[in-house]
Amino acid sequence: MEPDKEKQNGVTRPARQVFFFDIDNCLYPKSAKVHDMMADLIDKYFATHLSLSMDDAVRLHREYYQNYGLAIEGLVRHHEIDPLDYNTKVDDALPLDGIIKPRPELKQLLAGLDTTKVKPWLLTNAYINHAKRVVRLLEVEDFFEGVTYCDYSSIPLVCKPHSDMYHKAMKEAGVDKYEDCFFVDDSYSNCKAAQALGWTTAHLVEDGVPLPKTPASKYQIRHLEELRTVFPQFFKSAPE
Repeated sequence: MEPDKEKQNGVTRPARQVFFFDIDNCLYPKSAKVHDMMADLIDKYFATHLSLSMDDAVRLHREYYQNYGLAIEGLVRHHEIDPLDYNTKVDDALPLDGIIKPRPELKQLLAGLDTTKVKPWLLTNAYINHAKRVVRLLEVEDFFEGVTYCDYSSIPLVCKPHSDMYHKAMKEAGVDKYEDCFFVDDSYSNCKAAQALGWTTAHLVEDGVPLPKTPASKYQIRHLEELRTVFPQFFKSAPE
């Protein structure tokens, strides 16, 4: 691919900017409590596989999450845990069917993106199995042109908020310039890191979640639908 051009339907055009969307607690609301269910499974995994009390498991889980952005990275780094076994017992074990459901407002938002101007792309710290399952349940897989995920089969693990993850996403999405990267995520640290790199970032802080004292990035939104107002250049003139 040439630096500033890409082929669309066989015609070479100026390269589109890329909008990276986080998945969990972003494409669906925190009220689905998927994060809480995942945290319980992670705590049980720590307790079982490291022979810890539940209190120690919770403490170590929190410590690894804060230090590395993912609990699994601490497990792999310090305990030689098989990340694919972890994925089977945690992410793949989540009872998502019936919990994550299609959201008409999300479909309308994504359908409103002008894909002649912007390339929608998923960027997640989950493994590919979980990423595909969530967007399938939301019925939005066809709105995205690709996904960058944390590859649990590749050691060392690369995940947000490490800069290597953002560079990996840029390479996979075919974008060369930081200023051509736009991003929405519910994680403060992920947004702050992306903004520091030069991406234009919107931090999603849902209603009911306290606003941070210092914003993570230039933009802060309460609902994904606010992306229409924040980035009007990427949307068609009227919602579909």
